[in-house]
Amino acid sequence: MTWLRSATTTDGRLIDVELRDGFIRQVVAVDDRRSHGSQTTGNGVATSNEVDLRGQVLLPSFVEPHAHLDKALTATVARNVTGDLAGAITAMQTLLAAMTVADVVARAEAALRIGLAAGTTHVRTHVNVGELAGMRALEALVDVRERWRGLVELQLVALVSHPLSGQPGRDLRRALAEGADVAGGCPHLDPEPARAVAICLDAAGEAGRPIDLHTDETLDPRLLTLATLADLVIRTGFTPGAAASHCVSLSMQPPDVQARVSEQVAAAGIGVVALPQTNLYLQGRAHPVGTPRGLTAIGPLHRAGVTVAAGGDNLRDPFNPVGRGDALETASLLVTAGHLDPLAALDAVTAAPRRVLGLPAVTLTAGSPADLVALPGPTALDALAAAGPARTVWRAGRIVARTHVHTDLAAVPAVSAIPAPHPLSRPWEAAL
Repeated sequence: MTWLRSATTTDGRLIDVELRDGFIRQVVAVDDRRSHGSQTTGNGVATSNEVDLRGQVLLPSFVEPHAHLDKALTATVARNVTGDLAGAITAMQTLLAAMTVADVVARAEAALRIGLAAGTTHVRTHVNVGELAGMRALEALVDVRERWRGLVELQLVALVSHPLSGQPGRDLRRALAEGADVAGGCPHLDPEPARAVAICLDAAGEAGRPIDLHTDETLDPRLLTLATLADLVIRTGFTPGAAASHCVSLSMQPPDVQARVSEQVAAAGIGVVALPQTNLYLQGRAHPVGTPRGLTAIGPLHRAGVTVAAGGDNLRDPFNPVGRGDALETASLLVTAGHLDPLAALDAVTAAPRRVLGLPAVTLTAGSPADLVALPGPTALDALAAAGPARTVWRAGRIVARTHVHTDLAAVPAVSAIPAPHPLSRPWEAAL
């Protein structure tokens, strides 16, 4: 049994949280606190399994709904010369033939360590299978999935090439039989996009697995396979779960088409995964004036009731040569580039991806799984804005990562108290 003391919630409350047997046993408002044993010492942990979270925000742990662990950390050896999607694919293909199982394991585990330290306890990663990649990356990540069980839970998506009507379609079925959890593919790159969607859906249905497709990763409005996927999911009654990642071309449609397709996606129960880092990097290079942001149409999707999660996608590889592997970087980009409210952006990297991945919900309530992350900040907005590396991460009620930060500064003026903002200096609150 462990008590987390004086944590701040996203709505500004102070709470004590009891963890027991991997779950939240009870949550007590600090103002209503009864005696629960010894008090914390103020230095982080007391002698009776208490963690002092004064001045820290407590959140559900982060969920990465779209990674590419087999490609992670390759940017220095596979340079994307053109900077666009085609250039990234070409650069990655130069590595696939020589890539070994041991190499994939090493880089994937390095990426997982980065993510876990930042608070990510669940990852869905796409894995290249077939063609030049063979099944090596899948073999590697099946091993990693088992080795990391209990720390970071992995879902593996078989990412096949095209045309799906040929060998890649057979590779998809083989991958699902050899350890992949989810059917994947890129139908919008296929010579027959609608047929490719159907082939992926058939393979997933036969295996009884969810589907998660790279969908319309282009600014070309003529490609809209998201609508095709939604139509087929509804007509076939597909139930294992469906997700569409990227969905960039939806943002290039007229408002009435955005609304219609969003409502269709909602009716089909398809979750959409926005990927701001990679799409901001790859998309729009052919538009030197008024460059599109390359994100999906988040507003219309939300208004239609679609679950919109967000992920980091690529970590320092030809598709995105930068990135911290931190869900708060993704959330921050949703605020600045996607115009989301900060709390909605936090939801996109916590609660929303859990729904897309079919995971149990995590809330600060009794009975919830104790998968949590605490980070410094007087409010959730401050924690998101600063996104410092100091974090404590719990998986099933056990601390699995803790990062401390110590800073030495030259002589500086003494810290002055920051006055509380006057209500009139925050006019947007009057509209709430």
